[in-house]
Amino acid sequence: MSDQPKLSYADAGVDIDAGNAFVARIRDAVASTSRPEVIGGLGGFGALFRADFSGMQEPVLVSSTDGVGTKLLLLQQHSRPHVAGIDAVAMCVNDMAAQAAEPLFFLDYLATGKLDDATLAGVVEGIAEACRVCECALIGGETAEMPGMYAPGHYDIGGFSVGVVDRAKIVDGSGISDGDIMLGLASSGPHSNGFSLIRKLLEVGMADLIHDTLSDGSPAIEHVLAPTRLYVPAVKAMLQADITVHGYSHITGGGMFDNIERILPKGLAACVDIDAWPVPPVFEYLLSFADVARDERYRTFNMGIGFVVILPANEAPAAEAVLREAGETVFRIGHIHRQQGEERVTLQG
Repeated sequence: MSDQPKLSYADAGVDIDAGNAFVARIRDAVASTSRPEVIGGLGGFGALFRADFSGMQEPVLVSSTDGVGTKLLLLQQHSRPHVAGIDAVAMCVNDMAAQAAEPLFFLDYLATGKLDDATLAGVVEGIAEACRVCECALIGGETAEMPGMYAPGHYDIGGFSVGVVDRAKIVDGSGISDGDIMLGLASSGPHSNGFSLIRKLLEVGMADLIHDTLSDGSPAIEHVLAPTRLYVPAVKAMLQADITVHGYSHITGGGMFDNIERILPKGLAACVDIDAWPVPPVFEYLLSFADVARDERYRTFNMGIGFVVILPANEAPAAEAVLREAGETVFRIGHIHRQQGEERVTLQG
């Protein structure tokens, strides 16, 4: 008879039975996102998707992967796993929408030190909600329980999505021309970018996120930690209306400067009129705690514009009508012109 201590995986901090119970708990949320192309359900070694591109002349697959960044620290602190799930999807599918691609399916990777059913189920339910809005199937994922890797109550999430677009309908910025108009679609707040600076601003200002209110009287926490807006339905509406679009830009890290510049053809520049839309009170609140230079603000945060549409001036009225019908708040925020100096994106106002 051995004198060695008896150990199981559970003794090391990993509970396989709890993991199986978690999968059972999220099954309904996952099933609610299903599309006809999905084969089988949860539990397989790989997720199966029978792609049907018969309605396209030259289908091109588009993929995107992303996470939620340091916003997760605040979401964990304030128990908002649902928002983390929505953000993980939004950061992927909004990038694909910027090329006019339709998201087909999404997979997630959830890692934690100790499995907490309620919290992780909240994340998956947020993922499922965002997938339903975008008509994108949540077809699989991985939940990793890794004791010692994460502090109690902490988790990390990564997202991966695949979409498709007919090659002739790809929007990549190559058609952007001198005189084009830029339409800005309102954001729901900081989205998932700039939170390292946001956390520093809150620290420097000794902010009380739970009790502070914005200038309009609304709770600060509801706007600072609002889920990222999903722009997929708006882009789908533009495609269905056959609006000519030369470029889309998802305003994420790098703000107005980097994300508009990355799609501009050589020799062209963009002028953004920052007086064309009201800066949401949430940014006024955050920026009241320290002196952040104007260009730094617009390079770090979306400042109220989460997605930009670049198109011919004569298409703008029809596009505005379609976007508003799709539920977007739309502003004319600037124009494209021939580049005259070194700067590709300038702010006016």
